[in-house]
Amino acid sequence: MEIKDIVKKVKQIEIRTRKKTEASLMGQYHSAFKGQGMTFSEVRPYQFGDEIRRIDWNKTARFREPFVKVMEEERELTMMILVDISASMDYGTKGQLKREYVAEIAASLGFSAAGNNDKVGLILFADKVYKVIPPQKGRKHILSIISNILTADYVPAVSKIDKAMEYMMGIFKRKSLVFLFSDFEDAYDSKMLRVASKKHQLLGMRIYDEKDNEIPDVGYALLYDAETGKEVWANTSSARWRYTFAEAQKQKVRALEEDFANSSASFMNMNTGADYSKMLYNYFQKK
Repeated sequence: MEIKDIVKKVKQIEIRTRKKTEASLMGQYHSAFKGQGMTFSEVRPYQFGDEIRRIDWNKTARFREPFVKVMEEERELTMMILVDISASMDYGTKGQLKREYVAEIAASLGFSAAGNNDKVGLILFADKVYKVIPPQKGRKHILSIISNILTADYVPAVSKIDKAMEYMMGIFKRKSLVFLFSDFEDAYDSKMLRVASKKHQLLGMRIYDEKDNEIPDVGYALLYDAETGKEVWANTSSARWRYTFAEAQKQKVRALEEDFANSSASFMNMNTGADYSKMLYNYFQKK
């Protein structure tokens, strides 16, 4: 895309997502993740001028002198968006590529975070980490993230989700909200999910096109793997072949759901034609 087309696309996404965000998502995000604004720091002896409501009555009774709880302002949250840029994510049959769908969802999440005064960062990965945008605040930063998702070079390589998670945890030590976008076409180390979800609040989002799950009857067809370059002829006219393929995809999704559940992480299976705002709204509501 030329620069003018990129700017136009980003602007269109901003307009669409802002309407959805302001209508529903921002409020749910705020209530789910804002917290009390204050967090406990320590207990110390009472000093003249301290607020009575801060007195720690248990410790006061134990030591027979007044102690108060010291509270400090809770720092803003950090949201990390991890996007798989392997070639299979640069695909779509319903008028929207997976990458465009991801950009819209990331925009909604980003504007929700911005409305909560939270920082947002981005990691683009495939077989390795290709780009990192450190967490920052503000509308311009969110627009930059959208643009980077849309214009990234989607590489013909096997995606290594566990490597991306390992990299993120090595760089960003503080507990964060982590949104992982991928079509999960490649194997990964499930142990890394468990490690990541212990440290961060993780939501995995499988982005798929309807043709990823079910292939129509188009006769003999040459199927091409965009990530490995492998080609194979298949008789899509065979009802048995189509059934076997669809069942294998269903089994893959069930395994993903089980992996994330066992890791105490959340998971969404999102068709590029689905209304993601409802799914995110329900996710925030549960939190």
